[in-house]
Amino acid sequence: MKPFHSDLPRRNLRLARLKYGALISPVVALTLRALTKQFGFSLELGDVLLLDGSWYVTHSGLLRLANRKGCLGIRVQPVPGFCSPEQARWAFRATAFKATTCKGFSGYGDADPNNVSQLVRGAEMRIAETRAVNRALRKAYGIGICSVEEIGSVNPTNAPAAVVRKPTHRAENGDHPVRDRLLVVVRQHRLDAALVKIYAADFCGVDEIRQARREQMQAFVDHLSEEAGKDVNALREKLATFQRSEAGAA
Repeated sequence: MKPFHSDLPRRNLRLARLKYGALISPVVALTLRALTKQFGFSLELGDVLLLDGSWYVTHSGLLRLANRKGCLGIRVQPVPGFCSPEQARWAFRATAFKATTCKGFSGYGDADPNNVSQLVRGAEMRIAETRAVNRALRKAYGIGICSVEEIGSVNPTNAPAAVVRKPTHRAENGDHPVRDRLLVVVRQHRLDAALVKIYAADFCGVDEIRQARREQMQAFVDHLSEEAGKDVNALREKLATFQRSEAGAA
């Protein structure tokens, strides 16, 4: 197990203030310090994120914690009675084993087109697995805050079943961490996911976002995050121009 670095709380707080500015209230800062001291989470590595004034742990943060704590393994199994590939509905049970004598800590995760964002449509199976693993690890190590990946769609009622598509080959090749970052930016700044997809395609010079290369999407996410941080209202107005363009072309 790696030793806890005494300067980590200070580094986390400094980075949080640079990243989130006025959103870091005294209560938010105290919570971050407690999470840092108890679990060794690193804001620099993306272990936790601030959304709507609350801290959320990330999948990568939970995996790093499990590694530090010497987790022996995680068993993940589908729950057949709650899975329907035709409807893109999946459910998994994950069990985390902290030691050889541990009977395991289990958690369930589900995903379907109604509880995932439009940005990750087609990846319901992987999202359900990730949510199950996250819940199992949170139980195993006593983490009370929710994980980012467990959050459902921002506006699930606005996502008709007709937009569901099968997973693309690019997603299978590990591109979903970039999409996860994009999803966090959209949620944090309450952006219109459909318009962000159009903006991304325009930024990358492709007809559809799924045609973009990983490097292009990484550059777009960095650009979008920077724009949102500078002036989110100006960004929303820019996104609205894509909506007007689409309407004019119809």
